[in-house]
Amino acid sequence: QVQLVESGGGLVQAGGSLRLSCAASGRTFSEHTISWFRQAPGKEREFVAASSWIIDNTYYADSVKGRFTISRDNAKNTAYLQMNTLKPEDTAVYYCAAGRSCPRFCDYWGQGTQVTVSS
Repeated sequence: QVQLVESGGGLVQAGGSLRLSCAASGRTFSEHTISWFRQAPGKEREFVAASSWIIDNTYYADSVKGRFTISRDNAKNTAYLQMNTLKPEDTAVYYCAAGRSCPRFCDYWGQGTQVTVSS
């Protein structure tokens, strides 16, 4: 069982940066792919980024490639999403998720953290 808690959201001006954290409980954090998703008002949830547990590899949605960086510290059971050059269209609730088949199928989800980018 893995429990996830996101933090680090907030209000930022366009062009600014935020770093989201996803703290996980459970001893098997290192055996799960960690993914970030987001959901804007009136829109479906969308994939943002993933950090694979099988190989040291990361994946990004085209909309955030080059601006966002996902990382993880297995010793601290924490994953991060560094978000730079933020745009108003990045405004959403951001969720971290975990699972061996994530992001295709994620077993565990956090409660979400709000990110608001003002123009």
